[in-house]
Amino acid sequence: MLITLRSTSTGVVATDLDDDGAVGVVTTLDPVGLAAWVAARELEHPRWVWNDTSRWYPPLLAAGVRVERCIDLRLCHVILRNSASSVTSEIAGAAPDDWDRPARTAAVASDALFDLEPLPDDDDPVAEYLRQRAAVAGVPRLGLLLAAESVGALVAAEMRFAGLPWDVGVHDELLTDILGPRVAGGRPEKLEALAAKLRELLDAPTLNLDSQQDLLKALQNAGFRVESTSKWEIKEIDHPAVEPLLEYKTLSRLLSANGWHWLEEWVHDGRFRPVYVPGGVVTGRWASDGGGALQLPRQVRSAVIPDPGWKFVVADASQLEPRVLAAMSGDRAMALAGQAADMYQGMVSSGAVETRSQAKFGMLGAIYGGTTGESGRMKPRIEKAFPAAMAYVEAAARAGEHGDVVSTWLGRSSPPGEGLGYDEIATEAQKRRTQQRAAAWGRFTRNFVVQGTAAEWALCWMGSLRPRLWELPGSTLVDKPHLVFFLHDELIVHTPAELAPDVETAMRDAAAEAGRLLFGPVPVEWAVSVATVDRYSDAK
Repeated sequence: MLITLRSTSTGVVATDLDDDGAVGVVTTLDPVGLAAWVAARELEHPRWVWNDTSRWYPPLLAAGVRVERCIDLRLCHVILRNSASSVTSEIAGAAPDDWDRPARTAAVASDALFDLEPLPDDDDPVAEYLRQRAAVAGVPRLGLLLAAESVGALVAAEMRFAGLPWDVGVHDELLTDILGPRVAGGRPEKLEALAAKLRELLDAPTLNLDSQQDLLKALQNAGFRVESTSKWEIKEIDHPAVEPLLEYKTLSRLLSANGWHWLEEWVHDGRFRPVYVPGGVVTGRWASDGGGALQLPRQVRSAVIPDPGWKFVVADASQLEPRVLAAMSGDRAMALAGQAADMYQGMVSSGAVETRSQAKFGMLGAIYGGTTGESGRMKPRIEKAFPAAMAYVEAAARAGEHGDVVSTWLGRSSPPGEGLGYDEIATEAQKRRTQQRAAAWGRFTRNFVVQGTAAEWALCWMGSLRPRLWELPGSTLVDKPHLVFFLHDELIVHTPAELAPDVETAMRDAAAEAGRLLFGPVPVEWAVSVATVDRYSDAK
């Protein structure tokens, strides 16, 4: 059973659909009673169909209502609009419409009241669902991708609602220890001391270290041929200012990204609640639209502390992208290496390389297109040991270089590239620039098929873990073990201490199920390292 929800000027219209998409009962609801109505219908285990999970789900969570399944029409529309697997569908061929507009993020949607104002982008969900159903007909992988994307949207809303436990006092102590006491309207003492030292070393008494333009000018005036103030360029300079400058940049980044101002803005009532954006990156990886959840530095992770009597269970998928590549390509030798808990060590045991470091650099070079250094040196050996896997990413790279679209395992497609074409009258310099752009795009598509499929695996991992956690003891979402953090291939569950062993088992079982959902019974071990800890910083 499916139930669509749509806001109108008079209330909320709920439409029952059967499994074939036929319209059944249509109910007009007062938003005041919507949460109770949804809770009652949830007992029938429907799949809710709405335009934006980030619009509909936060108010339901605030009212104590958790839903089991949904279809996020806007997230799914983006996939179908661009997928090579649905290129002949009505959605792919139609002119852009309201469904192509960005979703309203959870930062905008109300957590307490449903917005009755009918929005321009709130088109008929029944009609859009039927278009999407037609687009995925006969393409089961694409249907799995839409389901995974939608459950990811539910997880994102639930994680923001629950929040990541955060100790403000510990965070303040960390900042004071690293930066010095907070100074209103100025730099902490350690940053100010470094700034004074750098002005002296660079003979620039008025230098503003926080201005990239001023810093670049000061470095150039000091005789250094640098084109930016990046750490990579600065490290190449032989000068006493290098070490304090790198330290200043590190401390300044901590102050601006996770300093006292960040703490006041994003941590309330002992919880950090960032804004996750599912599918926010072209590969399908998540992004963050506030709070910087995907870039929590190690310096502040010791402030991430569970509630009294609770634990964190932290799980990290080991060498996820190489395992995904082994499964996608059907490379038997690589799959055999992937049966080891440490896949890189498995490659050593297979005789492909001598050391774990060689295996790691060789695989990163294969996936990201590295041709220099250790990655380039290992490339011939990796190609010889794992020919099917290397042929898979090479084919993706060649497709990108020619401007063709490539797709992930489930069917998310890349944007088209420019290709190698150029006018007959193009100069040699123009031809070289075209070739360089094509090669760069080939490196992107090479990585796209692997990174994007790894993102799909992670969605299925969360989608499999979520119901397992719900089956554990507890009455509400935050009383039970629940997800509180996600970073590409890492999950954190906040759990009552006595349930931590059950959560660890659920983490591993969900990882294995994610592999089966995507690839079936392939001989690849979906290894995850799992740790039960008293603070996030203890996990690694």
